Amino acid sequence: MSLQDDFKAAAERSKTDIKERPSNDELLKLYALYKQGDEGDVTGERPGGFDFKAIAKYDAWAELKGKSSEEAMQEYVDLVNQLASK
Repeated sequence: MSLQDDFKAAAERSKTDIKERPSNDELLKLYALYKQGDEGDVTGERPGGFDFKAIAKYDAWAELKGKSSEEAMQEYVDLVNQLASK
């Protein structure tokens, strides 16, 4: 199974295999690693105003700038596995 296949499988498993709701930090990390693995470096303008959730998600993704898609995919798979085993 390729890393791409593992990544897609982990994304599906994240919806079913994680029994305990992850912390906000873990959710942001899942989001950022998924976006970095799927799309690469963050694009677009940072959200403004009072949309704190969108700002937090943007910032979490922006922190991974420069990380390779493969590295982000592997970290995402590892994090899903860790959270699913709790």
